[in-house]
Amino acid sequence: MHSPPDLVQALSALPHGPEFRFIDELTELVPGVSAKAVWKLKGDEEFLRGHFPGAPLMPGVLMIEALAQLGGILVQTRPGEAPLKNLRLTAVRQIKILGSITPGQSLHLSGSLQGMLDTLGQVIGEIRDDAGNVIITGSVTLAGEK
Repeated sequence: MHSPPDLVQALSALPHGPEFRFIDELTELVPGVSAKAVWKLKGDEEFLRGHFPGAPLMPGVLMIEALAQLGGILVQTRPGEAPLKNLRLTAVRQIKILGSITPGQSLHLSGSLQGMLDTLGQVIGEIRDDAGNVIITGSVTLAGEK
């Protein structure tokens, strides 16, 4: 995993553990502005056993979670701002699931922080597959505490 100081700080401020992180590598980061990341669906993830047996696909809700985690990195790396406590996904807007990925493929995430209102941040983003096809597009809202 690519671990620049901004990513380490942001990941440690996210509320879940490493076993539920959907970012392997941060490929681009303008702290508090925009970011790009990659996560590979290996095929041995526990959730794939039931989604769908014999023809596994990455669940759409977990792709939305991946986008929210990228958004969390953006919220938590705002220059001059302390990371928020108890950061949570609070809303999804205009999410379109246009496809999925199968084991061995990667999610290519990109997002930008559209704005903050006190402890509420809105992030717009998309996820592409290895071929560059848009898989998910939309926005997520995250809320935390000072």
